[in-house]
Amino acid sequence: MTRLPQSVRSATAGAEVTELHPNRGVSATMNRLVVISNRVPLPSAGPRAGGLAVALDGLMEKRGGLWFGWSGAVSAHAAEQPVQVITHGPVDYATVDLTADEHDRYYNGFSNGVLWPLLHSMPDLVQYDRTDAQIYRDVNARLASQVAPMIGPDDLIWVHDYHLLPLPAALRAQGVANPIGFFLHIPFAAPDMLEAAPDMAELVVGLLAADLIGFQTEGDLANFAAAAMALAGAVRRPGNFLEVAGRRVLLGAFPVEIEPHEFARMAEAHARKLAVVRLRQSLPGQTLILGLDRLDPTKGLLQRMSGLRRLLETQPEWKRRMTLLQIAAISREEVGTYRALRAAIDRESGNINGDFGEPDWLPLRMISHGIDRATAAGFMRTARVGLVTPLRDGMNLVAKEFVAAQNPEDPGVLVLSRFAGAAQQLDAAILVNPHDSDAMAEAMVQAMTMSLSDRKARWNDLWGAIEHRSPLSWGRMFLAALLRGAVRGGKWELVEDDRPPAAMSG
Repeated sequence: MTRLPQSVRSATAGAEVTELHPNRGVSATMNRLVVISNRVPLPSAGPRAGGLAVALDGLMEKRGGLWFGWSGAVSAHAAEQPVQVITHGPVDYATVDLTADEHDRYYNGFSNGVLWPLLHSMPDLVQYDRTDAQIYRDVNARLASQVAPMIGPDDLIWVHDYHLLPLPAALRAQGVANPIGFFLHIPFAAPDMLEAAPDMAELVVGLLAADLIGFQTEGDLANFAAAAMALAGAVRRPGNFLEVAGRRVLLGAFPVEIEPHEFARMAEAHARKLAVVRLRQSLPGQTLILGLDRLDPTKGLLQRMSGLRRLLETQPEWKRRMTLLQIAAISREEVGTYRALRAAIDRESGNINGDFGEPDWLPLRMISHGIDRATAAGFMRTARVGLVTPLRDGMNLVAKEFVAAQNPEDPGVLVLSRFAGAAQQLDAAILVNPHDSDAMAEAMVQAMTMSLSDRKARWNDLWGAIEHRSPLSWGRMFLAALLRGAVRGGKWELVEDDRPPAAMSG
């Protein structure tokens, strides 16, 4: 049994994590963190753009770590061992290739053709195939067999996202007894939605092999708890524990964060760069509305265009006074749903510009390729309105980035879908139902006409919700909860330790 210091009682209630080792009490070194994700962000890829990589890099640099997952490459045969192990500082990056069939069926077919739309509560977009589901399970089993020999007895394991739902159970089948945490970055649907995929009961059972399962929001946590009770016979206990098959699993909500101060500095600096200056110069006397998304059915892009059309139909005085710049980077082109969505968006954007545009003005500028993060930050600082209106989202960090990018003395206004996970933290935004085109039009007009004092008041509330948070604190909070879950689950034991908690913080 692993022995955990008594001082962890206070640490796990906050954001700090203490080191521990099996049968030896506390050591002078910290536990190694093993992160398992679908893709591995190799150091050679350059600076990290996302909050996840930033959070885990910070934790792993302190603890030492192993990051394991798919290389992003496709090979002729599935290797039995990691194809490549790269050491960068205290972190080892171990990657494996997928075969073409695995990529098509595990990644495109089941992960993105079934789980992505299903967990976003869009069962009508599910494209289920039994062979895809089997290969999804087979890939998870292979990944578990490849990473298990690399896991030491002291390691903490953190598995990420919907591609790897069976992995906790697959690791247990390999004899891994370490604490396992799992974090789902996308939403979790209500139990009745899950019936569209016959495999969901088995996947829920497999996920319950973890010690801690984390979600973006309390709503997603509640949906999973209900599914675990309905599909796996779990019993919910006080303190967000589930009891199942004689063991206890802790559930928690951990909203993913950004580095707000760093993003604010980047936005201010890049607002003066040529690309942003040229954008401003191309909009004389016009208000800029900005949308920044991946091209994805969950992002509500067609509904957003419907709102723009409704604005132009009902309030024609806004013609020539505003422009919506929508950047929708193409993604997952191998999935038929995404190809169909792009065709529909291309048609509707052309129809809007054809119906309402003039030779020297277009109401909608549609860009189907991505832009670098720094330029995006400069665009956000320039925009008067940020339009973040997904039909459903786990969190949506673009909403938080838009807030951070604003000039506090002249801030823009965030229009946010009430179905985004970020809406729980950013409730000072203009919250809107993206399915209601009239409400969308009204929200855009409200944002464009809002007084400076009201804009500043809303922005101050929004900034207050994110300014003291960071990806690193998010990661520390998750690991602290993982230790607490392992202790309460009966796997680890607390022992007295006289050192103050500050000396043992992560």
